[in-house]
Amino acid sequence: MRLYRNMNDATKQRISQRLKGRSMTDSHKQAISDSMKAYWKTIPYKPTDENYESKNDASNETSM
Repeated sequence: MRLYRNMNDATKQRISQRLKGRSMTDSHKQAISDSMKAYWKTIPYKPTDENYESKNDASNETSM
């Protein structure tokens, strides 16, 4: 199970190479597209340090 959307470039390249040359019908491509759109809506972006710090600052201010 994926925790975050972010993926390094080497992994993306390996996936791309494995999928090259496969043939699919247009309806199959559309079904994959629809299901992947729904799937990616459930996976959050990985939090960055600056986002984490700003959320902590905001929560500290409200708790005072």
